[in-house]
Amino acid sequence: EVQLQASGGGLVQAGGSLRLSCAASGFTLDGYSIGWFRQAPKREREGISYIISRDASTYYEDSVKGRFTISSDNAKNTVYLQMNSLKPEDTGVYYCTAGRYASPAYYPQDFWGQGTQVTVSS
Repeated sequence: EVQLQASGGGLVQAGGSLRLSCAASGFTLDGYSIGWFRQAPKREREGISYIISRDASTYYEDSVKGRFTISSDNAKNTVYLQMNSLKPEDTGVYYCTAGRYASPAYYPQDFWGQGTQVTVSS
């Protein structure tokens, strides 16, 4: 059974950092792309970053570029999202996803994990 377990969320002050983890089970990361989405209160869910495990290429939306870093540890079958210089507008539920295909126009979303809450106080 394919499962994605997101963790690492919490409450942090503006300017602080958090590292989210996405542990995959039931499949190996190699050959898949892993994405991160977030949903802020009263806003639509949006993709913010993804990594293509095959070649470790990454993509970031402008809203997080330069502050967030996505990485993959294939030996641990886990993807990380290091979030620095957090802003109140980064508040939301963060989801990790997996899929065979990824592009800026279509984030990987064949499989979804449960969300982890990130709250950034001002």
